[in-house]
Amino acid sequence: MKLLMIEDDAQTADYVTRGLTQHGHLVDHAPDGRGGLLMAGAGDYDVLIVDRMLPGLDGLGLVRTLRGAGVKTPVLFLTALRGVGDRVQGLEAGGDDYLVKPFAFAELLARVQALGRRPPLSDVPTSLRVADLEIDLLKRKVLRGGEAVELQPREFRLLEFLMRHAERVVTRTMLLEGVWDFHFDPKTNIVETHISRLRAKLSRAGHDPELIHTIRGSGYVLRAPAT
Repeated sequence: MKLLMIEDDAQTADYVTRGLTQHGHLVDHAPDGRGGLLMAGAGDYDVLIVDRMLPGLDGLGLVRTLRGAGVKTPVLFLTALRGVGDRVQGLEAGGDDYLVKPFAFAELLARVQALGRRPPLSDVPTSLRVADLEIDLLKRKVLRGGEAVELQPREFRLLEFLMRHAERVVTRTMLLEGVWDFHFDPKTNIVETHISRLRAKLSRAGHDPELIHTIRGSGYVLRAPAT
């Protein structure tokens, strides 16, 4: 892969560049934000490795500018800023992954390779449809029978998960992990409550039949009605 590392710390940049080169990757380096922005915008890179704290233009501003210009190259933030809020800021700015310093090179390599394996965004569907229910992933809109359905962000994420797994049973554990990022059981009825609200909103659109079905003892399935 062809990689661009935007990092002002020369020691870190040299360490990462040498390691990635030894694994067969081509690596360019920019020591500041403005230079990195020009190189990222002009070069055909598979993955960008970006520090948050850069001279000239910080990492958040750099990535926001790239995304605003339509550059879709996957971005791995590599930074000493380790707070949850810092990670959220990085991802919301357009980053695809976030790794905190100090780091293990093996993990950095694995994350870079995982980003490089992602299909081009042009190959990723931007909408999902089941029967008369349609979800626009870019505009974050839901239609049933051509009529808009207003959903809260978590409800949208829940519906998206169900539609991506349409015709397949998804368990409560799968929903907790895929929708709420819980890797434990919170011992609440959070899943059941959101499923109930989602069903009600889809029904209020005035369309039948029901698309979300409870599979007793197993979970839920979203499927088109039998014809």
